Amino acid sequence: MGRRKLRSPLPQRHGLDAARLRLPDEGSWATVRDHLVERLPRVDPGRIDQMLVEGRVVTQEGPVSPADPFVPGLFVWFHRDLPVEVPVPFEVSVVHQDDEVVVVDKPHFLASIPRGRHVVETALVRVRRQLGIPELSPAHRLDRVTAGLLLFVVRRELRGRYQTLFRDRRVFKEYAAVAPVDGGLVLPRVVRSRIEKERGVIQAAEVAGEPNAESRVELVGVRGGRGLYRLTPATGRTHQLRLHMASLGVPIVNDDFYPVLREQALDDFSRPLQLLARVLEFRDPVSGVERRFESGLGLAEWGPLGALR
Repeated sequence: MGRRKLRSPLPQRHGLDAARLRLPDEGSWATVRDHLVERLPRVDPGRIDQMLVEGRVVTQEGPVSPADPFVPGLFVWFHRDLPVEVPVPFEVSVVHQDDEVVVVDKPHFLASIPRGRHVVETALVRVRRQLGIPELSPAHRLDRVTAGLLLFVVRRELRGRYQTLFRDRRVFKEYAAVAPVDGGLVLPRVVRSRIEKERGVIQAAEVAGEPNAESRVELVGVRGGRGLYRLTPATGRTHQLRLHMASLGVPIVNDDFYPVLREQALDDFSRPLQLLARVLEFRDPVSGVERRFESGLGLAEWGPLGALR
């Protein structure tokens, strides 16, 4: 029988769970405070002292005081200080909601989940607060600059079943993109390559080796020298569609990563990447029902999309 998961004694703040730390089984620290100072080197010791005085570091028995002794294996909880974030001036719209899942249309420039400089200004935190579902969790995620359908799970015990759908490639995903037209490019075609992304490196790269990424690319409309493309990925590598379009010589409009990396300020919302996750389709792992969701968003460089035929 597995261990019972400890419930946080602190409520969510701004739609975010409290951080949880387990103290090591061995150590020479005299107090919990001493360990936290060493464990959290990016936090000023004075800030840790202030949090302890204010009772903001707690165990399941109550607040930790500055003089409380180090206890091996003790669990403590606290809310981290939030970074200063640029508000993203676009709304998250709910496409579907039931007892198992919530499907939303995520706008461009909004991160899917808390990470790095984006914490409160994320789709997960916004939807938790908007719908009052504190246990809402992601089944997958989209790049911050990509708009479109995002699937969340209402109950955490079901999260693994929906995540497995994406892991095992049992979700049909269709994207729309606006990009230049190359008259010499034969379409439709399936692009296969090996994509690798190193930790700490912004761009992913196509490298030699056995393909691990596959995308079908179709041109479905032409207007003013630009095309509307239907993209159907069979895999889900980082930046896969953006890389494959760039490798074909038709990079997605307003892509600041491929083929050339360009800086874009976090408060510059003037050039949204023209990529939209517009369809999710799968057999529901709980009900067994076939589900299909379609985005209600368009792309600024094309307008309303309608049916991509």
